[in-house]
Amino acid sequence: MRIINFLVLIFLASVFFGCSNSIDEVEALFTEKDLKMEQAKDVEILYSDSAQIKLKITAPSLKRYIQRTSSVDEFPNGVLVEFYDVNGKIISWLESDYAIRKAKDKKIFVKENVKLFNTQDDELSTDELIWDEETGEIYTNKYVRIAQPRRGDTLFGYGFIAKQEFQRFQLNKKVSGTKFLELDKVLNN
Repeated sequence: MRIINFLVLIFLASVFFGCSNSIDEVEALFTEKDLKMEQAKDVEILYSDSAQIKLKITAPSLKRYIQRTSSVDEFPNGVLVEFYDVNGKIISWLESDYAIRKAKDKKIFVKENVKLFNTQDDELSTDELIWDEETGEIYTNKYVRIAQPRRGDTLFGYGFIAKQEFQRFQLNKKVSGTKFLELDKVLNN
């Protein structure tokens, strides 16, 4: 029995001392950047309030950069954001080829091939939108095109602001619109 105890003790000692790595060896495996970034594929993020889903973000990939006081989420391969009403129905949705969320600012910046839709088939197209999570507003100072097929109208302008539901909106500077151009032709003839 003493021989078995002695062999077990030698085995445990060899395992304990044989598996040691220095801190320098472990740190050499990872750069500081690697330790401050998380990556995920096929991401689905749900935002809720009082157990009610307010919005859902889906994306093929996510890179989260962790900082001391906050984090930044990057969606390098695009993003789809669906906004829900109190009954859990989708009321508007936003898609783009690139997005970045700054947690500290509580804002998401979407860029490249940005589209915003609502249940009335209205479609906003632009190069960039900013969504403010606290106020629920979506806005830009960039050029926008808003197609409204149910009204038979397409608006063009610079600067846009709306609530995330995209039911009503305001253009800072309207350049033209289909109905606007038709009215202009009637008045000038």
